[in-house]
Amino acid sequence: CILGTHHEKGAQTFWSVVNRLPLSGNAVLCWKFCHVFHKLLRDGHSNVLKDSVRYKNELSDMSRMWGHLSEGYGQLCSIYLKLLRTKMEFHTKNPRFPGNLQMSDRQLDEAGENDVNNFFQLTVEMFDYLECELNLFQTVFSSLDMSRSVSVTAAGQCRLAPLIQVILDCSHLYDYTVKLLFKLHSCLPADTLQGHRDRFLEQFRKLKDLFYRSSNLQYFKRLIQIPQLPENPPNFLRASALSEHISPVVVIPAEASSPDSEPITDLVEMDTASQSLFDNKFDDIFGSSFSCDPFNFNSQNGMSKDDKDRLIEQLYGEIAALKEELENFKAESARGAVQLRGRASELEAELAEQQHLKQQAQDESEFLRTELEELKKQREDTEKAQRSLTEIERRAQANEQRYSKLKEKYSELVQNHADLLRKNAEVTKQITVARQAQGDVEREKKELEDSFQRVSEQAQRKSQEQAEVLETLKRELAASRQELQVVQGTLESSTQAGAEQNTRIASLEQERDRLSRAAEQHRDEMAALQAELQQLQDTLSREQESSRTELEMLQTQLRDKESTEQALQQRLAEEQLSLLQGTTREAERMVQDALARMEDPAHVSCTGSADCLLSQTLAASECAERLRDAHSKYLSDGAAVGSLLPCLALFAHLVSNTLLQGSATSHVAPVEPADRLLELCKQCGSEAVSYLSALQDPGTVASADCSLVMACLGQISAIGEELRPRGLDVKQEELGDLVDKEMAATAAAIETASARIEEMLSKARAGDTGVKLEVNERILGSCTGLMQAIHVLVLASKDLQREIVESGRGAASSKEFYAKNSRWTEGLISASKAVGWGATVMVDAADLVVQGKGTFEELMVCSREIAASTAQLVAASKVKADKDSANLCKLQQASRGVNQATASVVASTKAGKSQVEEKDSMDFSSMTLTQIKRQEMDSQVRVLELENQLQKERQKLGELRKKHYELAGVAEGWEEDG
Repeated sequence: CILGTHHEKGAQTFWSVVNRLPLSGNAVLCWKFCHVFHKLLRDGHSNVLKDSVRYKNELSDMSRMWGHLSEGYGQLCSIYLKLLRTKMEFHTKNPRFPGNLQMSDRQLDEAGENDVNNFFQLTVEMFDYLECELNLFQTVFSSLDMSRSVSVTAAGQCRLAPLIQVILDCSHLYDYTVKLLFKLHSCLPADTLQGHRDRFLEQFRKLKDLFYRSSNLQYFKRLIQIPQLPENPPNFLRASALSEHISPVVVIPAEASSPDSEPITDLVEMDTASQSLFDNKFDDIFGSSFSCDPFNFNSQNGMSKDDKDRLIEQLYGEIAALKEELENFKAESARGAVQLRGRASELEAELAEQQHLKQQAQDESEFLRTELEELKKQREDTEKAQRSLTEIERRAQANEQRYSKLKEKYSELVQNHADLLRKNAEVTKQITVARQAQGDVEREKKELEDSFQRVSEQAQRKSQEQAEVLETLKRELAASRQELQVVQGTLESSTQAGAEQNTRIASLEQERDRLSRAAEQHRDEMAALQAELQQLQDTLSREQESSRTELEMLQTQLRDKESTEQALQQRLAEEQLSLLQGTTREAERMVQDALARMEDPAHVSCTGSADCLLSQTLAASECAERLRDAHSKYLSDGAAVGSLLPCLALFAHLVSNTLLQGSATSHVAPVEPADRLLELCKQCGSEAVSYLSALQDPGTVASADCSLVMACLGQISAIGEELRPRGLDVKQEELGDLVDKEMAATAAAIETASARIEEMLSKARAGDTGVKLEVNERILGSCTGLMQAIHVLVLASKDLQREIVESGRGAASSKEFYAKNSRWTEGLISASKAVGWGATVMVDAADLVVQGKGTFEELMVCSREIAASTAQLVAASKVKADKDSANLCKLQQASRGVNQATASVVASTKAGKSQVEEKDSMDFSSMTLTQIKRQEMDSQVRVLELENQLQKERQKLGELRKKHYELAGVAEGWEEDG
């Protein structure tokens, strides 16, 4: 097979042969197929995967079917088929990986395209792949009895043989997983990869244990050298641990020559068998009229040498022409596939470029928004600075007003002092001391002027201190006036007042010095404040100028960015429109291709079922609804093209499938519905093409409507409903009543059969004696036990059925539940009918056996038929039951009771038959040699007649079963195989 795939460059021939094999009926054959297919995926041609992907769904269905068997090869086949499906999906998603998984480190890096996201996803897919491999490994080991040497038996080797391919896959997957995890830990934080590490540790322990157990089996020791994993798993948190990792290498030693000649004999036998097969095929093609070797042209029998030469040349010519046509067809197919892949790659590249441009535009818009927010913040800061400057100016004006008021008060004080000086001048004329006092007053006046000057400067910062200084000066002035009056009053009295005046003048001089120093200090502080104020004004003006300049620049940039963004949005809209047009053209091409395939003569042989047509039509109608909603959103918002494109592709795909399925269904339908169905399919295809053409034109995209396509799909669905097979000619609303009636009739039939058996037993006890009575009692007793077991089974089935209806109907009635699940209901009705009919037939057969008119074989067949009918009833009840249901456990226990009772009936019947045959044994004592010889010949003739009759009966049984299966399929509405 492997050489054939490389010679054929594909696996078409392999699958054409596999499709004719009974894989669903023979578990061992399915296991062998999985082994061969696994080797083909590993070592076959690279196109094996492409040719096998189309059968992935069939493998999944077969896996689910074998998964229902819990013993033997059923679970093994189910798990192996899941592994093969996973392997195909992995290689489809990662085409850089070959089938045998052998890659270098550089190729592994290229497979991830040096993107950490790709490496992350690739690691997850490898974990899933390795999980399936380990699951098959463990299932095979758990199905073997490891306490015995199973690896040297044929049955054990049959199960262990595929594990060689599993070991080869696991070694590579483990190696690549370790390398990818080290690469991920070098790029991502350790907490992010905690789930990866936990999953790797679990698989590491399983794989290490399985490798150890496999290396100890004798079967693997001579076929493969299994590596052993390290004692401890790699430490991914330490990057240097990668250098300590050793890739596990699986070694397959060269097969040593056997001392005996058995392999050579096998090869010779295979060669002989292949030669005979070739001869048979030659006879099938050219006829078997040759009496000797067909290639012996020296023989005179048959055609002449010239005729044979001409025939051979003609055949060679036809073969060459067929090969040339095949090569041309393959070349055209390859070119078409390459063109489609190129177109798909171009569209993907354009889509990626548009997404990149869109992301870039969004990033630029976000950057401009950030800059605009920063400018707004700077503008707010500038406004705050302006407000603070305005507040400073307002305070300065207030201080200036206070200074003006103080200056006015100072002028008034000067005027008052001038009056005092005039009065004091008159005193100084009279007394020298008064003159000196006048000089002191002048000095005091100067000191007061200096004090007022200092107070005015100090008032610019602290108004409270100015007020206090002013009050102090007022008090001092008042005190001076009082002192002056006292001096004037006391000048004439004594010179003591002059001494006191001198003392007061000295204190005033000290106060003057202190006020002069305070005035100097306030003057310096005022100069510093004015300098700081001037500096703040200069800084504020410069900042305002720079802010104005930056604001103008940013506004210019913002306008440029807005214009650029508008241009990019316009370009994005154009690209989206072109992408929509390209997708619509591809969808239109798909529908036109489906219409063309309907007219293809090769499609005439394809057939389909009405149920499949209905499912396809329903899916297409739902997709058309979603497409209409997406079209409405696109018309309201042109940027919503992302939701329209997937709906277009799915719509074209589903409509194409509906057209092809409708055409295939029309091939097996009656003439009139077939013509109507074919015409509706063509009309639906043309309407879909018109709708897709309207979507391509910007002028008609708003008026495009898919309501005509939906109407055609509704009419196709109606015809499909007409063509569906009808299991029971009963209305769906009457199914619930019919189920209850059939179950009641089955229970009544069982009770009637039990009563008849009791009646027959009483008659046998009254009329029979000896061996016959013993045989009849044993048979009727076992039949009574079987009826009781069936009665218990029917009651358990009723309880389970009631539980299913109550748990599944919700707010609906039981009749609505039965109508909704009509297939399941029809199965229950058919099973209950079979049980009641089997009970009646078995009672009739038992009656005939008791009367001596029937046969024991008929009774055994009837009991086995009852067991089969009860198994059908259990299966029909079990379909919708909960796995943890107590009623389901009761039903299964009752089913086991029926099987035991059936076995008891068969055993009692066989025992009774043996007793009767022993009683009727022949007496050879009075027979002569001639008579014995004569009877021996008669017996041989009878044996030959019975063998011939047995063969005919078996053929008849096969035909009956086949016809029963077909009728049951029509009654139950099974889908026919196309």
